[in-house]
Amino acid sequence: MTTPNYDLVVFGATSFVGQILTHYLAEHLSSQDVQLRWAIAGRAENKLNELKRALGTAGQSLPIIVADAANEAQLQAMCTQTRVVVSTVGPYALYGEPLVKVCAESGTDYCDLTGETQWIKRMIEKYEPIAQQSGARIVHCCGFDSVPSDMGVRFLQEQAMTQWGMPATHVKMRVKTLKGGASGGTVASVVNLVKEAAADPALRKELANPYSLCPQDHGFTLRQHSLKTAQFDQDFNAWTAPFVMAAINERVVHRSNALSGNAYGSRFSYDEAVLTGTGMKGRLAALSMVAGLGAFMLGIVIKPVRGLMERFLLPKPGEGPSPEAQLTGRYDMRFFGRTDNGQTLRVKVTGDRDPGYGSTGKMLGQAAISLALDHTNDGSKPGRPGGFWTPASFFDERFIERLTRYAGLRFERL
Repeated sequence: MTTPNYDLVVFGATSFVGQILTHYLAEHLSSQDVQLRWAIAGRAENKLNELKRALGTAGQSLPIIVADAANEAQLQAMCTQTRVVVSTVGPYALYGEPLVKVCAESGTDYCDLTGETQWIKRMIEKYEPIAQQSGARIVHCCGFDSVPSDMGVRFLQEQAMTQWGMPATHVKMRVKTLKGGASGGTVASVVNLVKEAAADPALRKELANPYSLCPQDHGFTLRQHSLKTAQFDQDFNAWTAPFVMAAINERVVHRSNALSGNAYGSRFSYDEAVLTGTGMKGRLAALSMVAGLGAFMLGIVIKPVRGLMERFLLPKPGEGPSPEAQLTGRYDMRFFGRTDNGQTLRVKVTGDRDPGYGSTGKMLGQAAISLALDHTNDGSKPGRPGGFWTPASFFDERFIERLTRYAGLRFERL
């Protein structure tokens, strides 16, 4: 077997998030004593060269690979040159399948930042047997969806097992602080999902299933709580509103439980929401958030309104928060867990950048590095087998250490 030229290739390096990721990797890898061979890839050679120039000294010797998301031959040529591909080319439901297919067939490890549940399910159904045979490890959702939620639950469960020798079978996450903006790519992914769901009753039913990403033989039957309106939470003594990311995060956490041998319990419950405050002010804030989210979703469904929103209100592809906004963004997520015998614990996960971009770029970068360096699967020691994984079922304590040391996250017991 030919030894790949690279340990890691960033595919879609000139996209909005791809540029953030590339700048982060260039800075991080140049400051660490890490021997990692990497390259950037995309469909436009001139834009790749512009990105190299923008990186300054760090980009001078950085190789480029020209490959289009729709050209399987180019994707195959790229995958033969690397052990790991990290992709930022979305919406993944529109552009992501050919690369997942090629990675699964070639045994190339892969990670991305998708939050598109319907697409992830399709990829698992179509390509997991192929990835299991080739040895390719596919890890979706390595950005803000769903690393803080998925690894936060894992961290809480490790604390519970250490203290009590049993998991917390009932866990909830509440967003205390969330400061950040959206990019055109994220908005395009949301718009595409809503359009697909509006046209497909079967997809709407699938999206309502909290276990939709779990293996077919998961055996979970517990009815999960799904927050759809303002609600007072006794455990947090505050009003709550629906969290837009819950639709993906909750399903990823349940898949993590299934892939980990029901480590959280066969009757594990998990839900997410946003804290809006106490008293009448908190209730009104929750009701306002519910109304705003409902109006946004309705606007996307109604074609003429959607056209106006895309033209005048929503960011275009390639647009997103400014570098200054990314630096000043942050998030604080609180987790509450209860064991079957009533013991409780709380942890928090915080991030020091805009969640969807400044922080996501660092999380995704460390996921790719961990795939390349911590899980080599080179025969020197047993590694994770091929297949479709979640962050918490694939990565281990080394990933949490990477996130803490290099990505600005904190995992803390309260």
